[in-house]
Amino acid sequence: MAPRLALPAGDFHALSDGAPVAWRISDTPVPYGDAVAAMEERAEAIAAGRASELVWLLEHPPLYTAGTSARASDLVEPDRFPVHRTGRGGQYTYHGPGQRVAYVMLDLNRRRRDLRAYVAALEAWIIATLEAFNVRGERREDRVGVWVRRPEKGAGVEDKVAAIGIRVRRWVSFHGISLNVEPDLSHFTGIVPCGIAGHGVTSLVDLGHLVSMPEVDMQLRAAFEAIFGPTVAAD
Repeated sequence: MAPRLALPAGDFHALSDGAPVAWRISDTPVPYGDAVAAMEERAEAIAAGRASELVWLLEHPPLYTAGTSARASDLVEPDRFPVHRTGRGGQYTYHGPGQRVAYVMLDLNRRRRDLRAYVAALEAWIIATLEAFNVRGERREDRVGVWVRRPEKGAGVEDKVAAIGIRVRRWVSFHGISLNVEPDLSHFTGIVPCGIAGHGVTSLVDLGHLVSMPEVDMQLRAAFEAIFGPTVAAD
């Protein structure tokens, strides 16, 4: 399946003047329930005009999440890690140390009320970040997320390097993306990641790129600003 074309830079810049997107980084793992509660509170405040938009970068302890389309048969090892039911779209995903999660709380009323285009913009953000490390990420028409070709594993083999799962309430987004930097890839074997059994999972380190989380964060921020607009360090 051929990759889709990237969106032009600036496609999701705010249509009206407003504050830069707040940029927050948590240095210690955040429990999943705490993160969801904080996201929901912030999204409600953004919708009400009481808070600025926010991108929150963090890591979680090892866990599985089940999106709204999750199939019970895709939870291969139900007792391996805690399983969290969540309102984001998609199926089962893994989160854990070495994976950069970015929760994105944007007011699509001020940007663009188009969820397909928004997901494509998130994919373009990840792809631009990967390009900074000389990794070619691609999107697929039939699979959400970002993929890399693995010809050394065989003809047509592809692995997923980043996942996307979003939720929108009152046209404010939350949840977001996860990029595999250096997670324990064996942890993905307890699920069928995103319900896709025919492809594998990889990471920047697995691809031979020994990069630190701060280096990834720096490139994520630069690529985000090119597509979504300026950011400012959160209080």
